[in-house]
Amino acid sequence: MPAITSQNVANAIVKLVAVDALPALIGNLVMGNLVNRDYEPTLAQAGDTVNVPIPPTLVANNLAEGGSVQPQNPSLGNAQIVLNTHAEATFLVPDVTKVLAVPDLLKLYMQPAMAALAEKIETDLLNLYAQLTANPPVGAPGTPITEAVVDAAETALFQARVPANEPKYLVVDAATYSQLRQIPRFSEYQTAGEAGLRALVDGTVGKIKDFYVFRSQFVAKTGSSPVTTHNIAFARNAFALVMRRLPQPLPGTGAIAEYAELGNFGMRIIMSYQPNTLAQQFTVDVLYGVAVLRNNFGVQVLT
Repeated sequence: MPAITSQNVANAIVKLVAVDALPALIGNLVMGNLVNRDYEPTLAQAGDTVNVPIPPTLVANNLAEGGSVQPQNPSLGNAQIVLNTHAEATFLVPDVTKVLAVPDLLKLYMQPAMAALAEKIETDLLNLYAQLTANPPVGAPGTPITEAVVDAAETALFQARVPANEPKYLVVDAATYSQLRQIPRFSEYQTAGEAGLRALVDGTVGKIKDFYVFRSQFVAKTGSSPVTTHNIAFARNAFALVMRRLPQPLPGTGAIAEYAELGNFGMRIIMSYQPNTLAQQFTVDVLYGVAVLRNNFGVQVLT
């Protein structure tokens, strides 16, 4: 059995933080859990560019008797995504040994840090609405959402050839979500069955017109009179969230780092000592970039 040393304890503390960090981040994400995520445990720096391939389009050839195949030379699409965001959340723990003795104390520190990182990622993804130019927006600024508007969004994605078996999502703000819950055909048992009962009693919309409906506090709003809410209807490949590893601190600098990686997500946790405050400093940071991957797979839903 290895001897217990201050180095072992320090490494254990950082690993303990890393284990709790990533589930807390994922639990606070909406858009980040729905879009195309690209993560590799390769080291990168802010400003690096990642190339994400986009599948080409092929056509079917009618092979007549005695005929020959027609080779196609498709061009593989490419989306260049810049890792231009290095987001961090830092907090101090005065007595770090209590973290080992009282795990719930760690969560009190971790939850606000993870919520801050999740808010940054969500905001960046939802602000991509302006780049959805392939399909005209549906709905109107300052106007409550209707069944017809949701129907128009689904029709737009169908006409854009989003595969029928690919899940489609509608992410809206709180007011729009409330309006969806009050559409009579979707919020009454006699017209929508169990789904209507859930909307009426539990307050959950669930699925409408083939859209899984989610609400987010960070849906973009512009203007003042009327305020335009830029809700988004999309399939997974409309957007990409690309993450890469950040390098380890230099050896001998007094900082200890650990990586937390799970399900195409990754972040770095650094622990260091702050002599000015006589406390241990924890920094949770992530390097990422967001971009539109397939423009025709998304549409703005204005309210």
